[in-house]
Amino acid sequence: MPKRCSLEFYAAGAVLARTGDEMSGPALLLLALAVTGSSSTAASLLAALTVAAALGGPLFGALLDRARRPGRLLAGSLALYAAGLAAVLLTLGRTPAPIPLLLAAGAGLLGPALSGGWSSRLPDAVRRTGLPRAGALDAMTFDAAALAGPVLAAGVTAAAGAEASVVVAAALVAAALPVAWRFPASPDRTRTGTSVAAGLAAGFRVLLRRRPLARATAASVLSCAGEGVFVAVTPLLGASALGGAHRGALLLSLSAGAALAANASLARRPLPPRPDAVLGPSAALLAVAMLLAATRHPGLLVAAAVLAGCATGPQLTALFAIRHREAPEGLRGQVFTTGASLKITGFALGAALAGPVAARSVPAALLAAAVFQALAALVCRRRALQ
Repeated sequence: MPKRCSLEFYAAGAVLARTGDEMSGPALLLLALAVTGSSSTAASLLAALTVAAALGGPLFGALLDRARRPGRLLAGSLALYAAGLAAVLLTLGRTPAPIPLLLAAGAGLLGPALSGGWSSRLPDAVRRTGLPRAGALDAMTFDAAALAGPVLAAGVTAAAGAEASVVVAAALVAAALPVAWRFPASPDRTRTGTSVAAGLAAGFRVLLRRRPLARATAASVLSCAGEGVFVAVTPLLGASALGGAHRGALLLSLSAGAALAANASLARRPLPPRPDAVLGPSAALLAVAMLLAATRHPGLLVAAAVLAGCATGPQLTALFAIRHREAPEGLRGQVFTTGASLKITGFALGAALAGPVAARSVPAALLAAAVFQALAALVCRRRALQ
């Protein structure tokens, strides 16, 4: 039986890595605007980082599952991610435009290491009987990072410039490296008989054939598409209802704060024995939140943001609980990182849809977000009827 690290040690590393990750996107966006003055270049840089993260999960997960010392692989990925951010900083505005874009994409390929890859190592910190509470704490690190990352990016940029913001983001990711390095070795498993490609195929089969896992994955992707729409239109909501586009970010802060509070409550009182029962109601609450936001009434916008956070917090905790329960030991890393990649893809597609729709009608875009959430609830409803 491998020696476990402490939950506190695990959580400290997760907060550092994920805060750096959440900070890196806004920091690169602000850097590109400061250096080039082009919103198109800034958007392209952020898109390169995000889309690459959606592609990198399955391969990274397969390698993580085959590693005798997965913590060393995770630590190397954190180091390369931080180095990639530094490389973008050094090349942007000094080299042809494709070079920083390729470097951002290279860093983005390692993004799933900071989300699903890290969460897949949670059993290294706690026994299986303690996973429900630990899963809520793990989800809290995402909420805390989502709350702190953009605020840090804006604050450091205002105080010391956009370059310093990227440096701080890279430093936070690098600071988590010693934690990952100390994760224990995996139990001895037979890894020589299968190729990485075979491991990839096995991971996808698990995601497709284990019905609870497939259902939870489909629901989370649909829900993330709805969240992508909401995030994309927050500047427009801020401009039309709150007195300024920059105030739309307050809605995201409110949502992240509510999610953090909800998961803090779950850490004290874990989810019911069947976390599957949480996904449907959470998606339904998110649909209601999107409908409230579509009114563009300031008070209802605030209520929508808080309600969305109260739904997404338990939703993420339930999703982690299902993954830990359903993923075979030898494929746990791939289940988590592939799931993270699929969620990123859903988010990106939702954000892409929001642009042209919101250009004609912001309420129509939010109605589309509500439809995505309703579809996620229906996917979970099928299980309840069976």
